[in-house]
Amino acid sequence: MNYQQTAKEIYNAVGGSENIQTVTHCVTRLRLTLKNQGQVDDEKVKTIPGVMGVMKKAGQYQVIMGNDVANYYRAFSKLGDFGSAPVASTEKKNIFEHLVETISGCMSPLIPALLGGGMIKVLLIILPLLGILNETSSTYAVLTFFGDAPFYFMPVMLAFTAAQKFGVTPMLAVAVGGIMLHPSFATMVTAGDPIDIFGLPITLASYGSSVIPILIMVWLMKYIEAFFNRIIPAVMKNLLQPLLVLLLSGVIALVVVGPLGTFAGQGLSAAVIWIQAKAGWLALGLMAAFMPLIVMTGMHWAFAPIFLIASPASPDVLILPAMLAANVAQGAAALAVSMKAKDKDLKQVALGAGISALLAGVTEPALYGVTLKYKKPLYAAMIAGGLCGIFMGITGVESYAFAVPSLVALPQFINGSVDGNFINACIVAVASIIITFMFTWFFGIDEEVTTETAVLEVVESGSGDPKKVLAPVKGRVIPLEKVNDSAFSSKVMGQGIAIIPEEDTIVAPFDGTVSALFPTKHAIGLTSEANMELLIHVGIDTVELNGKYFESLVAVGDRVKAGQPLLTVDFAAVKAAGYDTVIPIVVTNSDSFIDVVPKDEMKTADYEEAILYVI
Repeated sequence: MNYQQTAKEIYNAVGGSENIQTVTHCVTRLRLTLKNQGQVDDEKVKTIPGVMGVMKKAGQYQVIMGNDVANYYRAFSKLGDFGSAPVASTEKKNIFEHLVETISGCMSPLIPALLGGGMIKVLLIILPLLGILNETSSTYAVLTFFGDAPFYFMPVMLAFTAAQKFGVTPMLAVAVGGIMLHPSFATMVTAGDPIDIFGLPITLASYGSSVIPILIMVWLMKYIEAFFNRIIPAVMKNLLQPLLVLLLSGVIALVVVGPLGTFAGQGLSAAVIWIQAKAGWLALGLMAAFMPLIVMTGMHWAFAPIFLIASPASPDVLILPAMLAANVAQGAAALAVSMKAKDKDLKQVALGAGISALLAGVTEPALYGVTLKYKKPLYAAMIAGGLCGIFMGITGVESYAFAVPSLVALPQFINGSVDGNFINACIVAVASIIITFMFTWFFGIDEEVTTETAVLEVVESGSGDPKKVLAPVKGRVIPLEKVNDSAFSSKVMGQGIAIIPEEDTIVAPFDGTVSALFPTKHAIGLTSEANMELLIHVGIDTVELNGKYFESLVAVGDRVKAGQPLLTVDFAAVKAAGYDTVIPIVVTNSDSFIDVVPKDEMKTADYEEAILYVI
């Protein structure tokens, strides 16, 4: 079957890019959101090879293609940017930057759940101390798994966000995450008896709270799905593809990918124990410095035999002391970001993450929501952790009980027969906070600002920041959700904002290039120097005016400067013709960025005021 030819004929038959707003697909149908379904000749579409029928339902124009619809969709997506296919960034980054961007992008949607779980853990520490909650009560027991759930099931949640990033079928990815956490498998791990699948040995490892294994697995699933999509006949695709993808992915996850972290952890454990035998201060310094990265990969579980049995008879002189310095440092870095940041949302997230790390030792919200995302706070925490680790190694700090190290858990370092141990642990906690806070404040966070201060900076410094979008027209700013068009309000075309115009001139919102200009002049596409792809869509359904009342002042390929006029529109005439004049402004490659943050709703934005930025 010639997928490209069929897709092109459908594309032309439904009106091309001028009529197509979005394209998605389900099990058997291409689902098109068209600006004007009435202009499509249904009978002509039905005669196209491969088309089994058409249906108009729920505002969509549905072309029935059968089991092979995914291949038609891929071919169709290449004919234009319809706001549904992920767009890869062309910005050059090193491997570490790519890794951080991937982890941050996948973890960002999880932060509210992690922060909520972390704060529940804080309450479970504070309420018993205040005598409000009894640790033996059922309420305490239930709240315990409330707090644990977001962290334990993090691989499942990550499977969903990673699937969106890598273009994998989300529910298949979630199912693989479920395989890695299934209670039956967890029971086998606890039992410790050797197990295999098809004769292939399965490493007994716990994947709860892990990050890297599931990210690697979902990335591999992109190629697994593509492989089976190529070789399975269309008539059997719906039946066989999910079966084979889930089966092969599950085997690879348990036999190959998952154990990598376990083997790496065992190697790390052997190396650190060897260093500890030669120079204990150095081993503790390294562990405390790199603990955030070790936890992120799940390799810290290789040290479980050491820290889980911590007691006065068998004190832990390595992992728990290192975690004290590292956990407190993560909390201090988050608090510093909260105090230094100008963005209100970042302030709130960082404050909650800092409290969670300092009081409960729950560092995931701080690590994934703040320090890893902005990098410099992570470096500050690692430096402070390393320095404090060296101090602990020299003074011989020991932990006499297993508890997640935090300020509230400092009593785990008390032993009446050992002088100075608790005092040294307190010194480490205080020093880690002070050093981390100072370094974080000094390094800064490279924040993209969204408050009124940002508007002042833009006005003073002009258009230099390629990640800021200035107002292309004077008018009232409204959220994209309030636009009376589902293609924009549902954000299927990307994240953004909208303006109800008060002037007739549309200007460039940043320095960049005109990448698209519709023949009807009602919409223009721009690409910034940071590879942000922006669509300025003037009015709703104004394509039907066929360019009347619009005048373009630029052409495709032109370089433009912020504030340079792009279009003039007779909005009074457009409104008199019965059309909504709202202007959606959408970042069509939103998936290429960690976040797209719009300006709060305001009465009026003038030219050159920042209304949107990307991270």
